[in-house]
Amino acid sequence: MPRVVEAVVLFFLMPDTMRLTDEEKAVRREIEDWQHADASVASQAMDWAMRPVDWAVEQVVSPDQMDQVTDRVEQFLSTLSDASEWTHAADDILAAAEDRGLPAESVQDLRNRPVADLDELARSRFRQNTLLAALEGGGTGLAGTAFVAADIPLLFTINLRLIQQIAASYGFSLEGPMFRPLVLSIFNVAASGGREARNEALREVSVAAAAFADDLDYAGRVSGTFRDQNRHLPREIAKTLLERKLGQTVPLAGAAVGAGVNYWFTTQTAESAFMCARALYLDWKERR
Repeated sequence: MPRVVEAVVLFFLMPDTMRLTDEEKAVRREIEDWQHADASVASQAMDWAMRPVDWAVEQVVSPDQMDQVTDRVEQFLSTLSDASEWTHAADDILAAAEDRGLPAESVQDLRNRPVADLDELARSRFRQNTLLAALEGGGTGLAGTAFVAADIPLLFTINLRLIQQIAASYGFSLEGPMFRPLVLSIFNVAASGGREARNEALREVSVAAAAFADDLDYAGRVSGTFRDQNRHLPREIAKTLLERKLGQTVPLAGAAVGAGVNYWFTTQTAESAFMCARALYLDWKERR
């Protein structure tokens, strides 16, 4: 049977999906606005503020130093296939949910809560992680070039945990290297701020939602194009972020740049994960 015909037949054989509430439809529109918007105000402000630092970086950072740090970041992102990198305590989210009157025995139970309550729970994870990242960046920024290579893996560790916390707030546990494609797509949105990156992330969310709805193992999109892109994504993320992070090597600017870039990147990660987790929640609900 041709693929198109098969897809149409399967569509009509599917059971009725759950309708979204008016509140959830409004959230869907917010996600669509975010998907098609230009670069955020924060990203534009960062680009403007970093112009003199970018010029200074070109004067003091050698190509060898750039390659060294890029390799370290790419290596870390590639190790997201290692299960040891995926530590996350679900008890933290469940305790926060309990404090907000959302008792749940497991993360999955949170899927049955109203989206407004889950939005509040997810946002509660923002501040502590952005401040932690800023403090970490400011501290390592004091040491200049020597600590840039160590700073970025720490930054990604904080942000990986943040993505997991936000997803768990909506009832979805992303604990395992099989979720690497989805996590990398969110990191790519945070680093680039581009519209195409958002489109790719939401396509990945749709695949994950289908797997959750059908109780299947999530394995990421299977098209050759995405698999090829996924192989190169760690280096692209590293390159984009390093154009900002290497400002830490500039004398007298290191601590301020380190704190500022880490705060900016973690804020972007929080927003990207927030929108993607909400989309995951809505897509899952519609597919039930």
